[in-house]
Formats: sequence, structure tokens, C-alpha cells
Amino acid sequence: MTAAKFGIVGSGWRTGFFRKLASLLPEELELTGVAVRRAERAEELRAAWQVPAFLSPLDLLRGARPDFVITSVPWSANPAIVGDLVNAGARVLSETPPAPAAEQLRVLWSEVGARGTVQVAEQNPLLPGHAARAELIRRGVIGQATNVQVSSTHTYHAIALMRSLLGVDEAQPVRVSATLVHAPLVDPLDRAGWTGVTTAKDATTTFATFDFGDGRSGLYDFTTNQWHNQLRHRRIVIRGSHGEISDDDVVYARDQRTIIRSPLVRQQLGYDLNLDGYDTELIAFQGEPVWRNPFLGHRLMDEEIAVGQLLLATARWATDRGPGPYPLARACQDHLLGLAIDASLASAAPVTTAVEQWGDPAVP
Repeated sequence: MTAAKFGIVGSGWRTGFFRKLASLLPEELELTGVAVRRAERAEELRAAWQVPAFLSPLDLLRGARPDFVITSVPWSANPAIVGDLVNAGARVLSETPPAPAAEQLRVLWSEVGARGTVQVAEQNPLLPGHAARAELIRRGVIGQATNVQVSSTHTYHAIALMRSLLGVDEAQPVRVSATLVHAPLVDPLDRAGWTGVTTAKDATTTFATFDFGDGRSGLYDFTTNQWHNQLRHRRIVIRGSHGEISDDDVVYARDQRTIIRSPLVRQQLGYDLNLDGYDTELIAFQGEPVWRNPFLGHRLMDEEIAVGQLLLATARWATDRGPGPYPLARACQDHLLGLAIDASLASAAPVTTAVEQWGDPAVP
């Protein structure tokens, strides 16, 4: 099988994931070029990445001839770059979110949405733990999923988790009610590493409820820097008609008189006398695998595994070998609902979103 070729517009922190995965999976992925605005940066990347570097997305498209292009640029710049690439015939994997504000989402959708040539890089539902929980839902272990509570990541990422686990599409209004509280919190870690801080400072926590209709709902709970601050647990609860998943603990009704409690168990290689390398092998439920590591042997962390699956699914989609992993319509809706949190906070009242153009059942 010929590797799918891709290019990257931008050179920020997230691009390191894509570049690393291409180097690990050369039979499936080939990075053929990068585009940045400054000539000096282009020279740096040409030397460091050993690929051609260009000064515009369209030059990248013409010169590197990729099967798809990843846009990893600031929110404000992304819609125009995505539009230019799609109008030039490219398939695009856009970083999240695809546009910063609701009106810009609508403009972007109006320009490129109906073409079906844009996917968005939302990896959170593909994280191993979440994928295992989704498999339990698919198998009907807890019956019909009705409520998802997320306290781990922010706005559109958390909403993507809620909607994917509940099976909520884009074709209905959603009622959102949010509130904000302040409390002191020590912040010992950020993206750069240990901060050296031991004194608590003011931190905000946003709570929001989502009424998706048809008895399905979500609860959002996010504290400043919760991605990195290990003084706050990451939590997910999925409630169903016949049981509940709380992180890795599952309770469900097996029959009329039997309630079963059982954990999701991650099987890790490399402990004690296991000499197969340090790696996550699988996640099991009651002795049966519900998730297997598709990149076994590469020793990837969960985030890299999720991004890798997203990237391979995009490669298959871009070469007409499979469906897209996360279409633009889903990304627009998730970000719209994230913006509704801000609108509810600003108005101190619930808001209800309208069904947008991307909620048309006929969208690709």
C-alpha cells in the first residue's frame, strides 16, 4: 500500500505529534512539506524536518502535492487558509476549532461545508479509555446512554466526548446553562513543566449543563489549567438506562435480580519480568478486550495513540479508502455549543442554540 502524503501549514506545538507519527508509520504516512509565513522559519524547518518548506499554503499544495493538508495555525487565521486550500482542490484536516466565533463558523460552512472535503483534528473520543467506554456502550452493557459528565478537558473537546458517547447529531437545538465560580488553587504544572509555585492563586471553574433532547444530557466541569494540573482528577461518568460507567468502574443490571460491578482493566507491558517493552497492550472488561493498541511496539502515550488513529483515518478518507473521522459539521456544532457556554455566562441565563446549516441531515 502506498503511503498517504500530507503537508502541514504551521509549525506550532501540535505539529510535533503529526511529524512524529509520520516518522513512526512510514508505510502509511509521508510528510511531504510544510508551509510557514517567514522565510527564516522555513529554512529552520527545512533543515530540522528534512522536508521542503514553503511560504504559503497554496505553494505547499502545488509543490508537495499532498493527499491532504493539516492546518495548524491560530484560530483567527484558520478559516481563510482552509477556504483557500479547499477552493484549490485540497482535502483538509483542520485543527480545532475550525473558526473562532459563531458567525465565522457559518461563513466557513457556507463556503466549503457542502463539499465534504474538510475533517477536523478532534482526537478526544479516540483516547484509549474513552474508546473502551464507547465500546461498552455499543455492546449495550449499560443500556441506552442518557447522561455524560466530563471533567478533564475544555469546551468543544468535552462536548465532542458528550455527543459521541450519547450519539447526539447536529440536527436539534440544545439548551445550555452555565455558571462560573472562583476558588484558590495551587498550580504546580503547566505545558512547559513544573512551575515551582506552591502558593494558591485564584482559579475559575466553569459548570455547564446541556439538554440535548430525547432524555439525553451532559454536565461540563472544567477548572483553569485542568489539562496539566494534577491536583485535579480527570473524571468521566456515563449514565445509562441499565447502569453506569464512572471512570474505569462499571455497574450494570445483568438480569432482574443481579447487579454486577466490574472494572475496566488496562493491561500494561513492561512490568516486573515482562520483557516485551513498556507499552499499553489492551483494555479489558470481564476478561474480554474492549480496546487494543493499534500501534503496539511504538510506546506511544494515550494522546499520541488517539492522534495516530485520527491521522490514519484521515489518510484513508483522503485517498477514498474510508469515511472521515470527524467531519466539519460535527466540529462546527461542538464549538457552537462551547460558545453557548460563554453566552450563558455573559447573560447569566440559559441559552438555546438554533439548528444551523451544518445540521441538515443531507450534509456529507
